[in-house]
Amino acid sequence: MASNTSKSAQKPKSQEQIVSAFNELRQQQRSLVSKMSEIEMDIKEHELVIDTLKEVDEGRKCYRMVGGVLVERTVKDVLPALTNNKEQMSKLVETLSKQMETKGSEINKFREEHNLKIRGEDSKDIEGKDQDAAKSGASGVLVSKDS
Repeated sequence: MASNTSKSAQKPKSQEQIVSAFNELRQQQRSLVSKMSEIEMDIKEHELVIDTLKEVDEGRKCYRMVGGVLVERTVKDVLPALTNNKEQMSKLVETLSKQMETKGSEINKFREEHNLKIRGEDSKDIEGKDQDAAKSGASGVLVSKDS
């Protein structure tokens, strides 16, 4: 009897709630992708600066933005800090990609659990079959018989 009450206590989700939860999962995945691409751009900028500073005398002055404040340092001080920051960002990208894979499998599980189909997904399969037929001899152009 206890199992019956626990099942009845959990009301099935409405279609709107399921779609809303699915969209929330997809939004979380998009934000992970966005954050990852932002960090990858920062890594590329760090690489560019590191490559430039490697060719410069270690005693030369350079300026670095730290917490919104422009600070005067030497290349000798800045280069190791930039290299360390780049390595930390690379580790963060790896962590985010693992989180993205986990989120993707979570989304797929949710889709299977609630039998969700994305609009246009089935039509791609049909289009693929039509394209195969077009390659096998048909031109793929519809023409009226009257003309």
